[in-house]
Amino acid sequence: MALKDSDSINSPAQTHQNSTESENLTTAAIEDAWGRVQQRMKKNLGDTVWKSWIRNLKFLEKTENRVVLGAETKLVRTRVSSQFADRLRANFKLEWPDVDHVDIVLSRGAASLPESPKRASDQPARVEISAPLDGYDEFGGRLDPRMTFENFIVGKSNQLAYAAAMRTAESESPVFNPFFIHGGVGLGKTHLMHAIAWEIKKRFSRRRVVYLSAEVFMHRFIKALRHKNTMQFKEEFRSVDVLMVDDVQFIGGKDSTQEEFFHTFNALIDQNKQIIISADKSPTDLSGMEERLRSRLNWGMVADIHPTTFELRMGIIQAKAELEGLDLPDKVIEFLAHKITSNVRELEGAINRLAAYGMLINAPITIDTVHEVLADVLRASNRQVSVGEIQREVARHYNIRLDEMHSKRRSRNIVQPRQVAMYLSKTLTTSSYPEIGHQFGGRDHTTVMHAVGKVEKMLAEDPVLAEDMAMLKSLLNAG
Repeated sequence: MALKDSDSINSPAQTHQNSTESENLTTAAIEDAWGRVQQRMKKNLGDTVWKSWIRNLKFLEKTENRVVLGAETKLVRTRVSSQFADRLRANFKLEWPDVDHVDIVLSRGAASLPESPKRASDQPARVEISAPLDGYDEFGGRLDPRMTFENFIVGKSNQLAYAAAMRTAESESPVFNPFFIHGGVGLGKTHLMHAIAWEIKKRFSRRRVVYLSAEVFMHRFIKALRHKNTMQFKEEFRSVDVLMVDDVQFIGGKDSTQEEFFHTFNALIDQNKQIIISADKSPTDLSGMEERLRSRLNWGMVADIHPTTFELRMGIIQAKAELEGLDLPDKVIEFLAHKITSNVRELEGAINRLAAYGMLINAPITIDTVHEVLADVLRASNRQVSVGEIQREVARHYNIRLDEMHSKRRSRNIVQPRQVAMYLSKTLTTSSYPEIGHQFGGRDHTTVMHAVGKVEKMLAEDPVLAEDMAMLKSLLNAG
């Protein structure tokens, strides 16, 4: 991404403009220069993009004409190298005019600047890699640096879970214990778990936070049994300050693992240590889970993440597009928010694909582009429409109550919308005539067949109804 002459960049102090040689680079000089580059990048790119891709880069090395920066993950390294390296080079050139290249390498640790000055011509200013990667515990899993509270889009469907997560992360001692988050696939449970971990690490650096999936917990336990070192397993898990277990439904039906998890849970609670758990269902609805464990999981705060609303999907698309440097017209944003309703993960994946297309083809994103690039995603979304969704959308369109879809009333303003909903249920879902009739107040399958035939005939004769049908199909992600 080349920097244009018109791009706004703050000029550094005059004392730095004469530094044409990379000599006598003290620790303080490097820190000051890197700090100014960071501030200008933040101003140029915006706070969200800067936090996601630039803030956590580490200054590793300065040679005569080259700066080397470290990225914590391969994803960050690839994205910064492809999209931000030219802008970084231009900013470093304002500090050191001899800089012609900025290289991004994979760094597995935090950086510490050199203690004594070196002549650049004799010895590069180099950073030693010593500390483990932030967000990684040797006994737990790795945390995603993108999954923070700053990058979590809050809406009506997730505001309770978000607020409880923030309160949990900000509190020095447990407020909700355990804190249990549940919701469907791709709605943000794991994002909130990682965000809590990052916030605790930032606020209370001495607390040991271990994050892992229930599957990993089980495999660690089985390994401990096999090698006859269960005591070490117990000691390691019961010595943590914050234990975070993702997808706890995985241990349903696995009695030995549940037994060990139950005792670990009790030990940590007794020590007033924080436990945070996620699952796809509430504790009460978890299948294959012992009653005593279900009871323990219900002790504290249980927060549900509901399916996304249209407004929340709009916010997610806008934030993700900004993060990717993708310019999306309002009509495209609205189209995507209407079409991709299953979960946040699928929505973010769609934006990633559009961003890649825009970068490779260098063309604006239009609705036609979306149809071309996301054809498979849109088809999958189309297949997910349900009879209940059809009933709600048709009732809203014709301004009748939803319960009229199931009632016995036969007034014209009720019958036609009900027949339209039956027709759409047959054409847009895989439900049979009897199944559809059952969901329309227990009607006979012949009633549904009659409604479908009547609407088909009316569509050929009534252009207004045909327009209504086209709009309804579009709104139901089946256009």
